[in-house]
Amino acid sequence: MNPRPIRLAPGNDLRRALEQEALANMGGAAFVLAGIGSLSAVCLRFAAAEVATHLTGPYEILSLCGSLSADGAHLHMSVADAAGQVVGGHVGYGNLIRTTAEIVLVALPGWQLSRAVDAATGYRELQVKRRGR
Repeated sequence: MNPRPIRLAPGNDLRRALEQEALANMGGAAFVLAGIGSLSAVCLRFAAAEVATHLTGPYEILSLCGSLSADGAHLHMSVADAAGQVVGGHVGYGNLIRTTAEIVLVALPGWQLSRAVDAATGYRELQVKRRGR
């Protein structure tokens, strides 16, 4: 395993920056192992919700993990507000870095990750294939 630590600067959109990093430097196939930092705006889709919830900060990222493919990301995150209240869910676009985000990525050379609609779930689910097959 060859972990790649990165830091995202203030103002970056968390999901968009991670998707770009995976495409530009990780062959479009990576997993987020860990992430911490702070946000000024939060966009999470809670379990079974149809639409995302938008919150304004400051928020601390307590945990961040998920997969990054050429077709996009599937990320989960938990955040805490200034009173210590914690929420978590699917990471959408619009999570804006407040001071920093420190993230560890792992590339998956030899693997191709993609997303396709799964008839059983109705969602775009992860498809995993060895490259060249």
